[in-house]
Amino acid sequence: MKGLFMLNRTKEWVQEVSLKKAISYLDSNPEEHIPKLISWVKRFDKKGVISQQLQVVESAMQDTTGNWYQLGKSLYTDIDVDVRKRLFENFVINSVIKWGQRAQEARIKYECNIPWAILMDPTSACNLKCKGCWAADYGNKMSMSFETLDSIIEQGKELGVFMYIYSGGEPLVRKDDIIRLCEKHQDCTFMAFTNGTLLDEKFADEMLRVKNFAPAISIEGFESETDSRRGDGTYQAVLRAMEILRERKLLFGISCCYTSQNVDVIGSEEYFDTMIDLGAKFAWLFTYMPVGVNAATDLIASAAQREYMYRQIRKFRETKPIFTMDFWNDGEYVDGCIAGGRRYLHINANGDIEPCAFIHYSDSSIYEKTLIEAFQSPLFMEYRHNQPFNNNHLRPCPLLDNKGYLAKMVDESRAKSTDLASPEDVHSLCAKCTNAADTWEPVAERIWNEKDRKGKKDTAAS
Repeated sequence: MKGLFMLNRTKEWVQEVSLKKAISYLDSNPEEHIPKLISWVKRFDKKGVISQQLQVVESAMQDTTGNWYQLGKSLYTDIDVDVRKRLFENFVINSVIKWGQRAQEARIKYECNIPWAILMDPTSACNLKCKGCWAADYGNKMSMSFETLDSIIEQGKELGVFMYIYSGGEPLVRKDDIIRLCEKHQDCTFMAFTNGTLLDEKFADEMLRVKNFAPAISIEGFESETDSRRGDGTYQAVLRAMEILRERKLLFGISCCYTSQNVDVIGSEEYFDTMIDLGAKFAWLFTYMPVGVNAATDLIASAAQREYMYRQIRKFRETKPIFTMDFWNDGEYVDGCIAGGRRYLHINANGDIEPCAFIHYSDSSIYEKTLIEAFQSPLFMEYRHNQPFNNNHLRPCPLLDNKGYLAKMVDESRAKSTDLASPEDVHSLCAKCTNAADTWEPVAERIWNEKDRKGKKDTAAS
């Protein structure tokens, strides 16, 4: 067994050296060398982790007038050369090739899910009090030490996890520790969901120095929409943060939560064009979830609004030079729900290991279990055994899309609420989503059965 381990690590080293050499050629002539790099990655991507995505990139490179070509070109004109090189290396070599190999080995050995990314909260503290956000109820009560965060990353890398995302609270409350972790783990890619108001020149200079950190700035629309939810002056602070990042040629994107009140703005041409002009290269989209006993249910997007976002984002993928991911409406591309360690999980600032950032129930603590022990816990195994929660992958979520599914799993695993301020009974939480599930079901079924629907049901990417 030890000999096989050493052989696998030797293969990894050979692949890493070869791919780093290939990546180093890109800057001299990206149009000529990107196809060569794709060919190299294909040779090493024996598990087919990104085979479908590579085909998209190959097609995009052939259309020099297309939006994907323009996005790729902008990574060379708008992003610092050393930052781009580090992120390319970490993503392609570690988050794709190494993850595909190590995670597959671990899945077979431990018979459990192994994630691609780990989302974790350095702190519950936040400098804002946004409407509909549970973090506002927690205050600064919880945080994980540098040593704990470092241990999570060390454990994750052994399993092939090289992508780490911070949330909170506001993660930039812990700027110094975030930079220290970037320094120590130069082989990882780090991202943070941040409100952007604490992103100043000094921190941007540190980002430029470590080269492996990219923020996703939360923004709820234009000034009126953003400030109405996040507080007066927030939108202007975000614009200033984006300006600071652009000046240093740093990669960044946006994070958008669409609600019943802002969906027309978030899904508009004007909004996306503005964000692209401001320098965003990617956009993570989420639908509002009524998590927390005091959560406002009237912010849940209607079925018609969710369909609007479904169609707008797919249209923009054909026309806008920005990478987008809608974590509910894109279930068709990943065979449904990605939580429970199937592709990602969440560790809150109290150390509770949760299946999803929106599912505040757990039967494991990072202070009591290793990551592997948590992945083998009853709650995570419930996810593993029940995924996908619906054969229609436009209904991926066990809370918002499939009535009572989450409550069943929580009951079976005897998981507990992790909300220290006001623990929420899982049946009460599910009840808040019943109407949304009922109204979305016929719409999702109609879309799923459209003959011209983008993305085939039986060939969705794993």
